[in-house]
Amino acid sequence: MQTGVAGHETGWGGGQVYSWIDDPAARAAAPGLSRRSVLSDLDLSRAEVEALVETALWLKQQRERGEPHPYLAGKTLGMLFQHPSTRTRNAFQAGMLQLGGHATFLGTHELQLTRGETLPDTATIMSRYVDGIAARFAAHDDLIAFMGGASVPVFNGLSERFHPIEALADLLTLHDHYGGLKGLKLAYVGDGNNVCHSLMLSGAASGMHIAVASPPRFAPDPALVERARELAAQAGGSLQMTDDPLQAVAGADAVYTDVHESMGQPSDGGKRAALAPYKVTTTLMDEARPEAVFMHCLPMRRDEEVEAAVADGPRSIVFEQAANRLHMHKAVLLLSLG
Repeated sequence: MQTGVAGHETGWGGGQVYSWIDDPAARAAAPGLSRRSVLSDLDLSRAEVEALVETALWLKQQRERGEPHPYLAGKTLGMLFQHPSTRTRNAFQAGMLQLGGHATFLGTHELQLTRGETLPDTATIMSRYVDGIAARFAAHDDLIAFMGGASVPVFNGLSERFHPIEALADLLTLHDHYGGLKGLKLAYVGDGNNVCHSLMLSGAASGMHIAVASPPRFAPDPALVERARELAAQAGGSLQMTDDPLQAVAGADAVYTDVHESMGQPSDGGKRAALAPYKVTTTLMDEARPEAVFMHCLPMRRDEEVEAAVADGPRSIVFEQAANRLHMHKAVLLLSLG
């Protein structure tokens, strides 16, 4: 093993000792995201995903020990959110403050976007005030348009296509729980949405075995499925697609689901009916490994996509997941803005 960020052990390759906080030259040689945006999971290499998980673990240890870590003193993060947020907004804002920086927040109703200012113009102006921008847009194309005017790193706080930092926090949670990622089986059951896309891509790139069960009408994007298969093959993992929840969950180390109607989507009774058989129940959990955990990105609707007995049972780690968002958001900010 090698010494990672400020002494934390990592499995990064190259035979070098990375301690980039104290040595900028060493940082330049380490896997990192210096001045980089994260709009989707495809923006990150396997080494960068590993670096983020290792850095988040180290930051979590510092937080638990009560050790100050003001590595972003003097830096400012701007936040622009089109949709409400509990976890993502707080993780970015609290994380930036704990790193010694400052965060500002604007909802879209507070911006001149309501008076016709373009997304690129808004990004250009915000870039003159801040060192990075966390943005949540309903449409991923709007995030891309916004990025076109930005001259600072932009971090995707959720779009309808990807939720990359959520997936990274989920990998952190699994790594923390099991002591590693490679070879773990994660079963995702339900809507093939943004969270599903990100878990497939980041999980596959980490050498995990990902199984997705969804009705054909609500399956994940085929192009992203193929990309995830490629990443899995490169990392020694696999990707299984099925419409049978029992098949997907068999032998899983973690069972994951999400709401049946994602934020911003119109109410669709047909979708809820199609996804009803994909509800995570105690019976379904019994198909997984005895020590398997239940995961959900929250907010959840008990007894719709998951039985309350599972959501609130001893195998549920949903609140550990939510807590780990803070540490992963801090890792993204530190590796990009530090």
